Amino acid sequence: MRIITGKYKKRHIETLQNRDTRPTSEKIRESMFSSIGEIVRGDVLDLFAGSGALGIEALSRGAESCIFVDGAKDAIKIIHQNTKGIEEDVEIYRTDFKRALKALSKRGKQMDLIFLDPPYKKKLIDKSLELIKEYNILKENGLIITEAHIDETIDLKGFNEWKHHEMGTIQYKILTTEENHG
Repeated sequence: MRIITGKYKKRHIETLQNRDTRPTSEKIRESMFSSIGEIVRGDVLDLFAGSGALGIEALSRGAESCIFVDGAKDAIKIIHQNTKGIEEDVEIYRTDFKRALKALSKRGKQMDLIFLDPPYKKKLIDKSLELIKEYNILKENGLIITEAHIDETIDLKGFNEWKHHEMGTIQYKILTTEENHG
C-alpha cells in the first residue's frame, strides 16, 4: 500500500491484516479525499488508526498535525514505523477510543478532520460520534469521515451527513456539525 499524492506520494505503508484490522484501500482513500478536496488543512485525528494510512495521507496533502489512536499493540508498532521521517507534528497513542477522546477534551483539543474507521459491525462509530459531540472535539467547520460495512446503520448523533458514498461492501460518510453544510 502506498500514499496516493502530496508530499509523501508513493511512500510505502506497512499494514497488518487480522480479523479487526483492514486497511482502507487506495481506491477508497482517493474517493474520500476527492470528496473533501485534495488539500487538507489543520489538525487531524485518526481514531482506530490501524496502519495510520488515512492520517498519513492527510499529512501528505497538507494537514499540519495528526493524532493517531489505536488500542492494538501491533497497530501502534506499525504506525510508528509508517510515520518515521514525517516532518509534521505526530502523536501516537495506544489506548481505547473513549479514553483518547476524553484526554483530548481535557487538553482542549479540537480537530479539523476526524477519521472513524473502526472494526465493522460493532457500533463503535455511534459511540465515537456521541463522545466527539459531548467533548466538543470537532472544530466548527470540521469534518468527520466514517467508514463502515455497507449493511451498517449509523446514528449521526446530531451531525449532518454531507456526503455518502458506497463502494463494493464499504460505505463512507462525510459528516459536519449541525451548523455547517446544512
